[in-house]
Amino acid sequence: MTDQAAVRAVLEEYVAACVAGSVDRLQAISHPGALMSGYLAGNYLMGSMEPFYAAVRSSPPPGAEYRAEIGPVDVAGAVASASLRERAYLGLDFVDLFHLARVDGRWLIVSKTFDSAQH
Repeated sequence: MTDQAAVRAVLEEYVAACVAGSVDRLQAISHPGALMSGYLAGNYLMGSMEPFYAAVRSSPPPGAEYRAEIGPVDVAGAVASASLRERAYLGLDFVDLFHLARVDGRWLIVSKTFDSAQH
């Protein structure tokens, strides 16, 4: 599998984990020190992924309206970036920008920057 395909597979697993409401699966593809920043309903947040994990834990999985589209993937050696557009997730639409790093041979999410809009 090429690096680009491996990074895309991580994003596909991110989507599948969100659909399943599985924090364990999200943590498996994220570095333990991963950071998150962005705008949630107009409020700026910055810190660890824990608030996202808590939202996934406390919310029902997304319904039939949920859509996710992985955008371009860019790989530069052992780091990569990718985007994801989500519709109707946790009651909002999201644009997520991810940074990933190959750590001990595995691609992991190391940061997520996002913006949201009311669905």
